[in-house]
Amino acid sequence: MLQPKPSLRIGQILSMSFGFLGIQFGFALQNGNASGILQNFGADVEHLSWFWLVAPLTGMIVQPIIGYYSDRTWNKLGRRKPYFLVGTLICCLALLLLPNSAALLQAKSALFIGACMLMLMDASINVAMEPFRALVADNLPDSQRTLGFSIQTFLIGIGAVAGSWLPYILDNYAHVSSSAPAGQVAQNVIYSFYIGAVVFLSCILITVVFAKEYAPADYERYHGKSTEEHTSFSTIFKDFRRMPATMRQLGLVQFFSWFALFSMWVFTTPAIAHHVFQLPITDTSSDAFRDAQNWTGIIFGVYNGVSAIYALLLPAIARKLGRKKTHAFSLLAGGVGLISMYFANDKTDLLLSMVGVGFAWASILSMPYAILAGSIPSGKMGVYMGIFNFFITIPQIVNGIIGGPIVKNIYNNNAMYAIVLAGILMLCGAVSMVYVQDSTDIRVKTAP
Repeated sequence: MLQPKPSLRIGQILSMSFGFLGIQFGFALQNGNASGILQNFGADVEHLSWFWLVAPLTGMIVQPIIGYYSDRTWNKLGRRKPYFLVGTLICCLALLLLPNSAALLQAKSALFIGACMLMLMDASINVAMEPFRALVADNLPDSQRTLGFSIQTFLIGIGAVAGSWLPYILDNYAHVSSSAPAGQVAQNVIYSFYIGAVVFLSCILITVVFAKEYAPADYERYHGKSTEEHTSFSTIFKDFRRMPATMRQLGLVQFFSWFALFSMWVFTTPAIAHHVFQLPITDTSSDAFRDAQNWTGIIFGVYNGVSAIYALLLPAIARKLGRKKTHAFSLLAGGVGLISMYFANDKTDLLLSMVGVGFAWASILSMPYAILAGSIPSGKMGVYMGIFNFFITIPQIVNGIIGGPIVKNIYNNNAMYAIVLAGILMLCGAVSMVYVQDSTDIRVKTAP
């Protein structure tokens, strides 16, 4: 008979998830600056989504593989920790090289190198990120999973705020220049990426050194003996066909949510540069455009800061409303926030828009995983968390293929309309939550 997993102290949950602060620090630098960097190197606005395709494509390939092997790994570092460390080291290299692509090669060659570094960064972030989700599910009883994913989201928010705001802080308070010749990246962005590499590595090391994983014998007491240790890699495809019903239902919600998020990350800089700063479409290197790029980091920091605070409230809200209604409300707030960006008369109006986006982001990073974890066989936690990533990557791939041509041919290069569509799809995600089956809700309804 399986023994119940012991509850963990807050400090243990914090150390277990602290590496996510570093991951999100680097991810926020990418989200806030990659489009601007690629435009600095000569990318056209309608091609940005194509460059960003590398993120979901690498995630789709890497995460199920990492999940499969991390389910079967145990060495001196542990089960999930080796993947944290390897992914971090590779990502730190990419953080150092991406903004320096122009120094390596010139013109379109620099753009190619920048795109390659973006791909390397995305692949390594996926290597580091996927096992964190599985680690929370491994170590926490169901009663603490919402808390665990919420703390993880809180740390994500802290890291993202710092990473998003760093270029602006270096420019305005450390007097590191935000100006640069055409075709080059400003010094405040370059130094931000250097700092990001140091923070990323430091945070991951805290988790690697201080977090505990259950040894194989202990893991077996809480989860049962795995029957998957000697199965072949091809079982990933069988597991995909046999995925739990809850995962399939969440897939539709994830499609709407991540299609919307991809649009926001890719098109916010050109959207606010053209729609709010009133710059011409062709302006991608003036000081005013770089101000718009820095402001993207500021508003992204705001939504991540809101998400960090809201994440702490999510367990209490979920206990009151249930996880389904909590996620639906959060997505509704996110949709309204994105749509409201169209009506911004000044750049400061965008700060209020980001409050709703912060609600959605906090919930997207925690509620689907808390709902999903209760429906997954324990011996397949890693691989199913990786497979669940398909529902994150597929909408981004679809958006990456069609998003740029839509902006060019339908929106006449006004990227703000892509943001409005993102808001509408976020609202569709909220409605889709009605059809999701949460095992906790079922237990409550059927309890005597």
